[in-house]
Amino acid sequence: MSIDSVIDAWNEADPAAIHPTRGISEEAYRISGENQAALLSTILPAGCKVVDFGCGDGRVAIPLAALGYEVTGADGSQAMLDRLTEAAPDMPTVLTDGTDLADQLGRKTDAVISLAVLIHHSYESAERIIEGLRAAVRVNGLLVLDWPIADEPGEGGGWIGVTTWSRERQDELCQRLGLKRLEQSGSPWPVFRAVKAG
Repeated sequence: MSIDSVIDAWNEADPAAIHPTRGISEEAYRISGENQAALLSTILPAGCKVVDFGCGDGRVAIPLAALGYEVTGADGSQAMLDRLTEAAPDMPTVLTDGTDLADQLGRKTDAVISLAVLIHHSYESAERIIEGLRAAVRVNGLLVLDWPIADEPGEGGGWIGVTTWSRERQDELCQRLGLKRLEQSGSPWPVFRAVKAG
């Protein structure tokens, strides 16, 4: 599935259907974002500049900013960015499919987080997105990616299908991009440090 078709699906998504906890309640949805922001705060340096790529309507970006991080919301869906701006009018936003994040930001950032994005993309699209996210991170900066590994990896069907990766395939891409996996990060998501200029 192409990057554009995933973005089109998010533009058309019913806000009530964009996260499983929303089916429970808005409070459960808010709490899930607060919990993920709290976990991220154990990984990210205090007060650093963070880009939340695939930020949606700000479920994680808003509570992360409340914890003192300088957060920029980035998404390929203008509809999602509009919802974020409605909830947090002072948060800067960037419309990007991820492949051109560095150009859209116009600067390097300390960290990029991307949760529940890569799973919706094909291998080819995900590689292009990761390359774009990596290009936006300064040397020694962090990438926190919800980038699942499976014993029997495979591309998901359609935008709601889950694409999983082999550890070897992830490591090959990371080596090419100058990323080092942090094994003892304490994170439920893979965390990578940019070890050379990208």
